[in-house]
Amino acid sequence: MAKKRKPNAAFMKPMTPSSMLAEVVGSKAIPRTEVTKKLWAYIKRNKLQDTKNRRMINADDALKAVFGGRGKVTMFEMTKLVSKHLK
Repeated sequence: MAKKRKPNAAFMKPMTPSSMLAEVVGSKAIPRTEVTKKLWAYIKRNKLQDTKNRRMINADDALKAVFGGRGKVTMFEMTKLVSKHLK
């Protein structure tokens, strides 16, 4: 019988977002998984996903601060850039 996968504890550890990231996901310490969920909710709510290339995120002012001033990032770059804002 297959063993049920245990969630990775590192992903579940609450992390504190930087002041810039807090503008998007809130200032409470939350796990990385929640940060990603909230980011996507924000991106969808503000229609920031590129219509032609769905892998690209068009940053608004709040996200530009998180993305180091870049106006466009890929989904994969986004996670790397966001992790710098979590402690």
